[in-house]
Amino acid sequence: MQWIPGFRGYLKKENRRESDTLQRDWLSDRLQRSKRGLDDYARVLADASAIDTLPEVDRLRGQLDKLMGRIRGAMQGYSGFFDLVDIDQSVLDRVYEYDVSLMEQVARLADDVDQLGSRQDDAAADLGPIRGQIRSAEEAWDHREDILKGLE
Repeated sequence: MQWIPGFRGYLKKENRRESDTLQRDWLSDRLQRSKRGLDDYARVLADASAIDTLPEVDRLRGQLDKLMGRIRGAMQGYSGFFDLVDIDQSVLDRVYEYDVSLMEQVARLADDVDQLGSRQDDAAADLGPIRGQIRSAEEAWDHREDILKGLE
């Protein structure tokens, strides 16, 4: 709850939709800032004449765009979930825990992207962990959707 100003969690039914929206907005905003970090890193690479790595930076930006689109686009898709009168509290608790974990994961990703500009040793090696973190965040989002759909 302390990550997002105004976030009250899913613990009270009347706050679930609002809290979910705040969480999704926070995730999307944090990923958007990561894209700016990748842009800054691309400028560093271009200034260092390391243009061979620029297509990889562009692919990572595309992956971030795709993930942000999924996060933003899912808002309406789960409105029925939050309208339910009777919801299994254990599922709600798991989604809440998963959301906190996902927020921590995205925060780490954003911090690592921000630190890219200070490194210029081996751009391809620097981007490998970022690629893995984005893939891990996508898988975490997939798992969250499975929990909400009852497919887990």
